[in-house]
Amino acid sequence: MTGSLAIAGLGPGDTALVTPEVTAALADATDVIGYIPYVARVAPRDGLTLHPSDNRVELDRATHALQLAAEGHRVVVVSSGDPGVFAMAAAVFEALEAGPPPWRDLDIRVLPGITAMLAASARAGAPLGHDFCAINLSDNLKPWPLIERRVRLAAEADFAIAFYNPRSKARPDALIRVFEILRETCRDDRPVLFARAVSTPEETLRIVVLPAARAEMADMRTMIIIGSSLTRIIKRPAGPILYTPRSAP
Repeated sequence: MTGSLAIAGLGPGDTALVTPEVTAALADATDVIGYIPYVARVAPRDGLTLHPSDNRVELDRATHALQLAAEGHRVVVVSSGDPGVFAMAAAVFEALEAGPPPWRDLDIRVLPGITAMLAASARAGAPLGHDFCAINLSDNLKPWPLIERRVRLAAEADFAIAFYNPRSKARPDALIRVFEILRETCRDDRPVLFARAVSTPEETLRIVVLPAARAEMADMRTMIIIGSSLTRIIKRPAGPILYTPRSAP
């Protein structure tokens, strides 16, 4: 029996934002592997084995998926958002590169999803309408000084910036330092979007100017988007629209 491995993005939360391609892969799967809350989003059924695992075991999870695929299983590794953005696709390829040569003959596909950055941007308008970058503020896999350097350089280049994993119990003060760097570098009132749990019933959106942005406005379910110097707010009765013009002056 020929196995396969799909690395799939489940989107930001709402089932309506899961692509038909991912839905079809899950319907055909014999095994689904992923972080506990993401696997919980997949409905059990006959013929499907769910393999939930804890956080910070990405390489073990990826190796398990490759082993099952090599044994003939049709495996789907699930991530929230898009699997290629701070998620499982890179971990699978890391395990593939270090693994036995026969794994390289496996049928492996990456199935894109709507990542939190794009979902949050769409809810608010189009703050990523011009040049932007994404920075993961977790220092689990890279040193904090490198994060600070990238934040500063992105601000100096006047990118709109999307921050993933902005604040956790293990590093509650890191975001305080990020806002200090931004205020030192930008020195203006550019808008900041705090978009929490986008596309779920707990969704909240909050827009403040940079000097008013505070770390306690975010948690690990929050996507933060910092506007560039050109980002604008259109005020209207139904709620503000945040957007960055397509061209620089």
